[in-house]
Amino acid sequence: GDLLPADGILIQGNDLKIDESALTGESDHVRKSVDKDPMLLSGTHVMEGSGKMVVTAVGVNSQTGIIFTLLGTGGEEEEEKKEKKGG
Repeated sequence: GDLLPADGILIQGNDLKIDESALTGESDHVRKSVDKDPMLLSGTHVMEGSGKMVVTAVGVNSQTGIIFTLLGTGGEEEEEKKEKKGG
């Protein structure tokens, strides 16, 4: 159940299955391999197996960050913190 903190491309994997329900709503675990469907997305959970990935995006540039930004939930807390500090 490790949470993926960044988007990336799988470069080495061993029977890797990912729970992408947080992004897609699909409850089935998705099998990932270097040859077929190597894209790993932040906010998803590793359910089985192991692997190594090259990170391609983090934070607001990741798929989860883009979704939050489009929904208007990204960065609002930061703005509020700056206003409270007077900055």
